[in-house]
Amino acid sequence: MNRIDRLTAILIQLQTKRVVKAEEIADRFEISLRTVYRDVKALMEAGVPIGSEAGKGYFIVDGYHLPPVMFTQDEASSMLLAGKLVDKMADKSVRAAYESAILKVKAVLNESEKDHLENLQSHIEVFLRSKYEVRDPDEFPDHFMTEIQRAVAKKEVLRIEYVSNQEELTHREVEPIGLYYYSMSWHLIGWCRLRNGYRDFRSDRIKNLVNTKENFDSRNILSLQEYFQSMFQSNQSLVKTVVVFEKSALHGRPIYGSISQTDLGDKIRVEYMMDNLEYMAQWLVAFGSKVKVEEPPQLKVILRELAEELFLHYTSELPIHSSKP
Repeated sequence: MNRIDRLTAILIQLQTKRVVKAEEIADRFEISLRTVYRDVKALMEAGVPIGSEAGKGYFIVDGYHLPPVMFTQDEASSMLLAGKLVDKMADKSVRAAYESAILKVKAVLNESEKDHLENLQSHIEVFLRSKYEVRDPDEFPDHFMTEIQRAVAKKEVLRIEYVSNQEELTHREVEPIGLYYYSMSWHLIGWCRLRNGYRDFRSDRIKNLVNTKENFDSRNILSLQEYFQSMFQSNQSLVKTVVVFEKSALHGRPIYGSISQTDLGDKIRVEYMMDNLEYMAQWLVAFGSKVKVEEPPQLKVILRELAEELFLHYTSELPIHSSKP
């Protein structure tokens, strides 16, 4: 990236947050802090009103906005792909907000970029059977994700009607700390005042939700990362599971529910935290020899037993052929 493009990109980055640290700019563009200082100085000399706070970072003075910036084809394509994922993995409120946002983005594209998106539109699909497609839309309203995001950002208490795993309708007041996507569902994580502890609420089991606008004290509230770390440490039933898939066996499909993934070239190492190794083994059997379990040893034993059971089941049905003429 040449310096002119970098200066423009830095200016855009400065408008994305109230205060941007010099280290963030350096990390993004892989440049030294000295270079960041020179670039910011160049922007200021060009008339951009940039302020700074010692120990905090840089900020754009209120009232200044960069004129509309044209997007590259790659940037426009990435937004189209993101829209396909949003359509399958988000609720109605988020889909509506994204559709409105993407229309504004398309409005500033030049004609060739608009044609590029139009031609690409029908050639990208996400084949993910979403829970929003299969459930009764009247049973659980489909418009809470946007309100949950507001409450998380503003630290506001949510009052919800929640259907538990035992199909019991409960009324909760929740101090939300974040949203997390796993096991094909979005989950609201927060401090439940009814249970007096942190709880995991599957978003598609929320029957009603009201933002009380009451702010809660966040001084003693865990971050989302701290919550999951403490959950793994306290839940002794969770077992770290490491498997290596051949990419050819995945057929380009994403892997859900993992806590980490490492690209090994034609293979991928995936880590999970599992509470049911039998269920995991039954799923892995479908991949045959194109998956290898690294740990734990007991998962290997379960897979071996499953393979032996299948072998005996089907060999018992084979006809017996005599070797005599």
